[in-house]
Amino acid sequence: MSAKRLFSVLLMAVLLAGCGGPRAVLGLGVTTDKAASAAVVPVYVATTRARSDNLSLPYSAERSQTLNFAKLDIGIPRNHVPGDVEKTGRTPDPARHFVAQSYQQIASRKQFVTQLDAALAQRPPQEREIFIFVHGYNNNFADSVFRAAQIAHDYNVRALTLHYAWPSGGSLPLYVYDRDSTVVGRGGLAETIEIAAQTKANRVILVGHSMGAYVVMEALRELAQTGRRQALKRLGGVVLAAPDIDIDAFQSQVRDIGELPMPFAIVVSRRDRALSISRRIAGGHPRVGSGSDIALLQQKNITVLDASQVDGGSHNIFASSPTLIAFAGQSGLLRRLIEGGDASAGETLLADGGSAIEGAAALVVYLPSRILGGVALAGRR
Repeated sequence: MSAKRLFSVLLMAVLLAGCGGPRAVLGLGVTTDKAASAAVVPVYVATTRARSDNLSLPYSAERSQTLNFAKLDIGIPRNHVPGDVEKTGRTPDPARHFVAQSYQQIASRKQFVTQLDAALAQRPPQEREIFIFVHGYNNNFADSVFRAAQIAHDYNVRALTLHYAWPSGGSLPLYVYDRDSTVVGRGGLAETIEIAAQTKANRVILVGHSMGAYVVMEALRELAQTGRRQALKRLGGVVLAAPDIDIDAFQSQVRDIGELPMPFAIVVSRRDRALSISRRIAGGHPRVGSGSDIALLQQKNITVLDASQVDGGSHNIFASSPTLIAFAGQSGLLRRLIEGGDASAGETLLADGGSAIEGAAALVVYLPSRILGGVALAGRR
């Protein structure tokens, strides 16, 4: 495929996936009214991006062979719509845009663990958990940090937010650069998981989106293959959202990892156009996130959430769907389903691939093979 053709394909993928719009900037170094933000989400960061002197993006697209650490306080705007990341490529207005209110570099791994433990100690015992979020393709540093804060805020995540930022080029034509960066970034995520496991957190949850899901699987593989399974045992759950992973490569990764952390869940959509185009680039090989072989995933003890009929089923559905966000607030219903299929008859319906309520969107949950069948949850938009 020519470079021009590849660029055109990738441009279409991003536009179809709803990833267009301005490149985000953090807003650091700009005098703003912090009180204008509606809420503030502290985000701890471990990154294999290289440091930059540019305060609008203090970590660049260049690759670092060692982890860098930081903490940012991200302001959520008053006009925030759940599922959106209101951003600008110019000076952010905290009343209308996500903005970084503060930024602190953390010098070493030891100091990072100390700060994480101090933050955990300030929480009620039941909230002493760590949520690790790994971003996908075509993200600059501000894009991914804001997305981590948006998910934590909208889903009312009670855990401490720890964002792992791998060195995405943050540019449309750099798909191959990003794919290569996932290999560079896997060691940094493996170390980040070890750091979270070293803290006094009661539980560590790991979520990877799109190409970031490949980073997750490679990091789990590295931990397993290098005799560091103790860190894997500290994971209390893994979620891959729209994973941009070849299905054969995924099976190989699962074999190398051996026993997967449990629970393990994957969000798929047959209407994910970005993954359809990724499949074309890969010569027609299906992607895990397209839901082409749900039965195979069930056999590997994986829960599959089919979001094909949820709010358009787009590539970013896990983060942007009002329906999924609403479901998450229903007394932890999604969490109970992912962890063990525990849902009352009043909360579930037999899956038939369609909406159970007129005008509603349906999320179909396929439980691991030990529990036959699937259930469909319905919620009004």
